[in-house]
This record gives sequence, structure tokens and C-alpha cells, in this order.
Amino acid sequence: MFDAIQAWDFSAIEWMCENRVPVLTPFFSLITHLGDKGLFWIALALILFAIPKTRKMGLTMGIAMGIGIIIGNGILKNVVARMRPYDYYDLIHGTKDYIDTIVAKPDDFSFPSGHTQASFAAAVAMFLNNKRVGVAAIILAFLIAISRFYLCVHFPTDIICGGLMGTAWAFIANWAVVKYYKRKEERENNIFY
Repeated sequence: MFDAIQAWDFSAIEWMCENRVPVLTPFFSLITHLGDKGLFWIALALILFAIPKTRKMGLTMGIAMGIGIIIGNGILKNVVARMRPYDYYDLIHGTKDYIDTIVAKPDDFSFPSGHTQASFAAAVAMFLNNKRVGVAAIILAFLIAISRFYLCVHFPTDIICGGLMGTAWAFIANWAVVKYYKRKEERENNIFY
């Protein structure tokens, strides 16, 4: 089964690298940078955390992305140590720059996609707190995820797993934040009785 998945990954990335639509390249090159180091999502989480009305959402986003940094980027990337698509092809073809990634080539491992993981952790956390805003965030997360495939810096399974993991981290963070706020409210109510 692993061989079949890997074969699909390779055929998908080959197809993408050979069939990019030049008119979309500037768009995906720009959109991918919104996921760089999660900085856009981190800044958004900090802004939301600073506003009392959206503090819970910002906290949930921060915790979800923090879990992703520790488990996805810190542990899994280094344990799995999967080469990037362009590294595989450079090795296979014995040449440098066999695949044109258009953007600068990341120097860390490929699995899971950190851009996708952070984007989905933040976007799903937003969705769990505010559906209307969350839908827009999830659309942006999907676009960032697609950009990683379009630019040939990740295999499809890196992106799919990154999205699933980010979603899981958001649900875990939301559960923890809801529990924290419930206990906080119970403590505050007990003070007055």
C-alpha cells in the first residue's frame, strides 16, 4: 500500500510540474508566502487575542499552531525525514534543479507540509469560534495548501496529512480552551456564592 501511495505521489507531482498554468503562477507564488513560517496566522492570532471579544479565538489558534510546531514540524518532519520532490528528482536524474519550484527551495524535510498544517490549524480554530470568518480562513488555507503542490515543493500526501493534522490540532486546542473558559467561569461564579 505504501508503494501505491508513493507511486501516486510521484505521478501527481510530475503531472503538476509539467502542467502548470503560467497565468496562475504569480498568484500561487504570492499566496504561498502567506504561510511562510506561519507568520501571517501568528500575527492574526495575536491581534485576535489582544481584542477581548475575540480573545478565545486567538488563544485557540495559538495553541493549535503551537501543537503543530512541536509535533508536526519539530518531531514528525525530523523522524520521517522525507526528501522534497525536487531533491528526489535531482537524485534520480543526477542533476541540480530538475524541477523548477519557482520559489526558493525550502531546506527542511517535506512531511508534513508546515504551511498547510499551520494554515489549517489556524483556519479551523477560527471556524470553530466563528463560522462566517472561519469559512474565509479555510478557503485561504486551501489556497495555501494548493500553492505548495502547484509550486512542486511538496508531495500531495505531505499536504493532505498537513491539513488533517492542522485540523486535529485545532479541535484539540478548541477542546482545551473551552474547558479552560468553563472552569474559569465556574471559579468566578463560586466567588460570589
